Amino acid sequence: MPTVIEVHKLTRRFGELLAVDHAEFQVEQAEVFGFLGPNGAGKTTTIRMLTGVIDPTEGTASIQGHDIRTEPLLSRAHLGIVPEDANVYLDLSVWRNTMLMAELHGVPRRQRIRDAERLLDLVGLAGRKQQKARTLSRGLRQRLMLCTALVTRPEVLFLDEPTTGLDVQSARLIRQTIRELNRGGLTVFLSTHNMDEAEGMCSRVAIINKGHIAAIDTPDRLRSAMRSSQYVEAGFAEPAPDAMDLEKLAGVSRAICERENVRLYTETPGQVAAEVVRFADTNRLQIVQLCTRKPSLEDVFLQFTASSKVEAEE
Repeated sequence: MPTVIEVHKLTRRFGELLAVDHAEFQVEQAEVFGFLGPNGAGKTTTIRMLTGVIDPTEGTASIQGHDIRTEPLLSRAHLGIVPEDANVYLDLSVWRNTMLMAELHGVPRRQRIRDAERLLDLVGLAGRKQQKARTLSRGLRQRLMLCTALVTRPEVLFLDEPTTGLDVQSARLIRQTIRELNRGGLTVFLSTHNMDEAEGMCSRVAIINKGHIAAIDTPDRLRSAMRSSQYVEAGFAEPAPDAMDLEKLAGVSRAICERENVRLYTETPGQVAAEVVRFADTNRLQIVQLCTRKPSLEDVFLQFTASSKVEAEE
């Protein structure tokens, strides 16, 4: 697929603080690209540079072939942006908020009315068109913010923590809307703290830590790279065997036992599962549960950001 966003050595300093450190990545057309990182890692700063809110200190980036520094208007011509905090016009109605954004982007009247009706219905706001934005809950305001971004028919959509702090229904509706639009060809740049959200929606993810891109790949490949974090989980009808005995099994690097349950870390989970069955037969133990587990995207994230967590705790 064609490259829609191309970032090369993108850097931003705030005085002595290096917020984004020579970031490099590409986003392909019609993919949902996840951007993950702990608080203060540089996620929002990167989005603000790409969308023209602030200038890079060094490096550059292009969106749909247009340089964000030398062609700022062209690079932003087909963008939709949903910031973390919904900055809708509180004294305007839901309908007027949507219409105003469409008018500012020069969307023809007939098209903007048709699209606004469709989008408000899609996110469950059709019955609130005349309601002022200040009366909406946070979740409903975020839905409205998504509508005001989409009514301009963007080709690239930036989402900065779009579901953080939302009720379950609003978060689910926003995700469903994004998936549906992505299937229609929309390119999505998604910054999120929600690992399940990233794993369920993103074709690729980048993990940023201390302003530096620590890893980029598909969620499956990132998990597979952590072979040592795979494990076999077993449950016994009686208290679990001693961890030292289990660590003697071929292929087991570490064993954690808690009451009737054990977790055996290994790079060869299939082999270890067979070893557990033989061990149980030899020792006349009854297995009530046995399964193999791959590391989650959350496990991957924590590995790449562990140093930040330690510093925060100190």
